This record gives sequence, C-alpha cells and structure tokens, in this order.
Amino acid sequence: MSSAPSVSVAIPVYNEAQVLPSLLSRLRAVLDAIPGGPHQVVFVDDGSSDATVEILEAETLQDPRILVVALSRNFGHQTALTAALDHVTGEVTVVMDADLQDPPEALPVFLGEYAKGFDVVYARRVDRKEGPLLRLSYFVFYRLISKLSALDLPLDAGDFGLMSRRVVDLLRRSPEHHRYLRGLRRWVGFRQTGVVVERSARAAGTSKYSTAKLLKLAFDGIFAFSIAPLRAAALLGAFAVVASCLFGLYSLYVKLFLDQSPRGFTALMLVVIFLSGLQLVFLGVIGEYLGRVYEEVKGRPLYIVDRVIGHRRAGAHERRAASDIAVGG
Repeated sequence: MSSAPSVSVAIPVYNEAQVLPSLLSRLRAVLDAIPGGPHQVVFVDDGSSDATVEILEAETLQDPRILVVALSRNFGHQTALTAALDHVTGEVTVVMDADLQDPPEALPVFLGEYAKGFDVVYARRVDRKEGPLLRLSYFVFYRLISKLSALDLPLDAGDFGLMSRRVVDLLRRSPEHHRYLRGLRRWVGFRQTGVVVERSARAAGTSKYSTAKLLKLAFDGIFAFSIAPLRAAALLGAFAVVASCLFGLYSLYVKLFLDQSPRGFTALMLVVIFLSGLQLVFLGVIGEYLGRVYEEVKGRPLYIVDRVIGHRRAGAHERRAASDIAVGG
C-alpha cells in the first residue's frame, strides 16, 4: 500500500452551476495539500440543462486534474456515480456529491484510515441539516434496510467515502441496473470502517432528489439486498391458512355441540377485502422483483456518454499493468 496514493474524486453533477465555484475552490485547496499524485477529479454531468457543463469545460483548460464526462441524458444519480467510477484512475477513489453537504475537508481523514489498511472508509452522517420529517425518514430507512438485509449494512452511511482500487474494480464488474452503491460497497467486503462526518447544509441551489427519487433509491436498496418482502408474503399466507383452519374448527364445534352458527356478515366482508388487498400488495412485490429481472435480461448499457472533456491519465495500477505486458511481450 502506497503511503501517498494518487487520489481520484468522483462527483456526479446535475444542474449544479451555482455551487461549482465553491466546490472547486474548496476541493482544490484540499487536493493541493495532499501529497502524492497525480490526483484527479472526475465530474459526470447527468444531463444538466444549466451552465454546468460549460463551467466545467472551462475549468479543464485551467486544471489538468479535472475530467468531465457528459452523459447523453439524465440517467439518475447512482448511474452517474457508476460512470464516474468507470473513469477514475487513482489508487484510491473518494465518492462525494457536488452540493457540499459532503465536505471535501474530510478527505485527509479518509486517507488516514486508508493508511491503516482499510479498503473502504465511509462517512457516518451526523447532525443532518434537513427538515425533521426527512431526518426521521432517513433514520427509519437505514435501520429498516439493515434489519431486512442479509448484509450488515452500516447505519447512517451514504455514498460519501473512500474506496481502494480493488474495491472500485469489483464495483465496475457489477453490472446491475438498479444500483444501490453503498450496499454494493458493503457487499464487496474487505476491511471497512466508518468515520463521523457532520452533514453540512447545501451550499447553493436546491436538492435534485425529489420524494419519488428518494423512494426509488430506498426500494432499490431493499429489493437489491433483501428477499424479506417475498418471505413476508409466505408468512402472512401461512398465518391466514392457520387462522382459517382454527375458525373452521370453531365453527364446527359451535354447530355440533352448541347448535349455533357463527354470525358476522360485516366481519366476513372485512376479512375478504383485507385478504384480497393483501394479495394485490404481494403481487406488486413479486412484480417489483420480476420487473428488475426483466431490466437486467434486456442487457442495455447503464449509461451513454455524449463526450469526454479533459485528459484521462493512466493510473498507477494501469501503468504497472502496461509495464508487465511490455516485459512479458
């Protein structure tokens, strides 16, 4: 493990023209203070409609460390992040968002843990600046998916973090379409640790994650790393069968020994409607899994690149591989 590795920073951007000047200023200051190199910043534009690409293109002329990958349309945050990982060349990669809620000043802390032998260093978010309802939603979601998943997913850990080269290479070999990268990062394994990072307020602009997009990300995480919803359907079905058998035995008892017939048309209708609704819900759950299989078997590419702006340098691992080939040839 190199004591001063080359660092790549992977940042997906979508209509972030307002925040880019502050982001670049703070990020440059951090990278300038990190020894080793050459370092790299990979911006992936996810189909922005503002001046994001123009600003970044101008920055590539002034700073050779910047590489811009412009996608052909908006493919979504996790896919844009995947595209960034496909273009990084550093021995370590730091993943962060562009809104400065992930502070660039945490990079030296990540590198300090990497120097101790950790392949993954993730930020544990504390003191979030979102509203109380959103904070509660995040709190519940992380604990719910941790309970449902067979993996020991860390609590309150987003995408912000550092990964070694071998972790990045393994993620690049995972082609699934409905991506939950923080879960895939955990699935890879190796030595992982979390560091506490205060979640800052957005520096400028507005969040691009709507409620619908947040729910989609939550569903992607649950359905990608858990079959608990399918098992819940089986358990509830078994419970309904047992309950109906017990009620049948009760009905038979009161008819034979008490000469009575159970009554309750309203209760019967409620039970029928409830069970019918439950069946439709779990048909929808099965449909979610089936739809994801359908998306995978189509085999379409995860994203389409419109253009790449800037110079992509070969990373140290690529230079070593090229040297080995040259020697072998």
